Amino acid sequence: MRISGFLVSSLALVLAACGQSTDETVSAPSPVPEISASENTAEPNDGGIPAADTVYWGGRIYTANDTQPIVESVAVQDGRIVYTGPAVGAEMWIDGGTTIVDMNGGTMYPGFTDSHVHVFGMGQRDRVLNLDDVTSIAYLIERVAADRTEDSVYVYGRGWIETHYPEGRFPTRQDLDAAVPDIPVVLTRADGHASVSNSRALELAGVTRDTVAPDGGEILVDEAGEPTGMLIDTAQGFVYQMLGALDEASDEEIDPAERGDIYVEGAQVMASRGWTSAHDMSVPYSDIDMIEALSEAGRLPIRVYASVNPEAYAALAEVTPRISENGQVITRAVKLYMDGALGSRGAALLEPYEDRPESAGLMIAEADETISVFTEALRSGVQMNVHAIGDRGNRLLLDWTEEALAAVPVEERARIDHRWRDEHSQIVHPTDIPRFAELGVIASMQPSHAIGDLHFAPDRLGDDRLNGAYAWQSMLASGVHITGGSDAPVEQGDPRIEFYAAVARADLSGFQGDNWHDEQALTRLQALKLFTIWPAYASFQEDEIGSIELGKRADFTIFDRDIMVIPEPEILEAVTWMTVIDGQVAYEADNSFHQTEE
Repeated sequence: MRISGFLVSSLALVLAACGQSTDETVSAPSPVPEISASENTAEPNDGGIPAADTVYWGGRIYTANDTQPIVESVAVQDGRIVYTGPAVGAEMWIDGGTTIVDMNGGTMYPGFTDSHVHVFGMGQRDRVLNLDDVTSIAYLIERVAADRTEDSVYVYGRGWIETHYPEGRFPTRQDLDAAVPDIPVVLTRADGHASVSNSRALELAGVTRDTVAPDGGEILVDEAGEPTGMLIDTAQGFVYQMLGALDEASDEEIDPAERGDIYVEGAQVMASRGWTSAHDMSVPYSDIDMIEALSEAGRLPIRVYASVNPEAYAALAEVTPRISENGQVITRAVKLYMDGALGSRGAALLEPYEDRPESAGLMIAEADETISVFTEALRSGVQMNVHAIGDRGNRLLLDWTEEALAAVPVEERARIDHRWRDEHSQIVHPTDIPRFAELGVIASMQPSHAIGDLHFAPDRLGDDRLNGAYAWQSMLASGVHITGGSDAPVEQGDPRIEFYAAVARADLSGFQGDNWHDEQALTRLQALKLFTIWPAYASFQEDEIGSIELGKRADFTIFDRDIMVIPEPEILEAVTWMTVIDGQVAYEADNSFHQTEE
């Protein structure tokens, strides 16, 4: 794929001599920009223009820049974009030391950003019992039994989701007891907001029929009042603390070096899929030193925009802005939770669940504490990224934001343009949608949630409440800034799946279902911006990344095909050929491009 030296195909030479374009749809040639030689270390070529380190051409290039949406070539110098335009202009940036990347018909996009992901969780996914592919409770039992070894202190897994199971219910402690009765078993649901445990785990955690769930949590019980094994949201703390104690007693805790390795693995997976940047959610503040060190050492192939755990509440002023020396790790946000998740019926609703009328979900946040944090964040310049899924959770987030803004005069705020984010924004009452723009709240949404939840959201909500569900176009029409992510490892964490979900609004088999509001699907250009320039805005980086423009950092995603025009199902078949960050190749597929020798 990568061709070193001044190697230009005969076709490109002929076209350049004739002043013709290889693609009739690209914009007309634009002037070559002037850059002072004193600002560059590269030797000028014969044309007197400082040479580029790398030139990309040979495929369509989408810029996410409305003034120049498609170009033929890009030149990069010292990690910055110094030229975009016709290939004939790019030749003036080439000398003997320039690397030419002939994309051979592939397609380049601005580097894709996952606006909501858990990088450590991505790396940890295959280090624990991965239950993503489980299709029934019966198969779940088999997997648990197979994972247990003679040396096992406990069995822990993650990724199950019962909405497709033929049994049509949550698993129970009795199900897990049938597989492993003598050591603890804890299995976290895919959304991370519920877990099922066997009887031994509940016993060691001290969970009985008399145990009172903490605020923001629930212990599900059967008709006899006994725990079923299902713990929702904050109630999971009982078994997680128990597992932590077992790790400490058996020296099974993850040491710092291994923790770093897991984080690197997650970042490498992301780069291999085409992501160049991660808005990493719920990061322990104690991990920031590690993440910065990994990046400075060249071990992280992606940018990281960290949103730290609530442990940082006591020192909000220390959180932002913190930037690593290489500029690739930025910490300026805090993540907190309003409510739980829809699938486990923990999302806080204005009206009860359609399929569980005795419950309207769970509120995790409390008004006084949250508003106090909000006001301090306004004064210190911290961005608040707040999980809210149910229509009640979303409404209260907007209400409390409004109260905080009213409590802190403009002259006392560190930033007027605070850009706080509502993470997920899944179920919003239609009357609340315009309030996002009015209050300056960004809707951070994950398209794959919509194509997964379509299989159970109608049962949870009923048809009437679907009007404000995953309402991407309604948000845009109201002037709301939106940004897109995956929430991996809750979802797969694949930009192709997310892009497909945004434009198709149907599951991976093409199924959409009744009343799923296909009018809310995004256009291809909107979907491109959802993962490029809009995430840049959502992280205060729109002047640095997010589009292919002069002066911006050279972050690129290259696929083997053009996802802007191919049929929707083919988007899922796209192959990541190259991921580039700051002009350096972070990932390259084997045999991705045809290579030619001079």
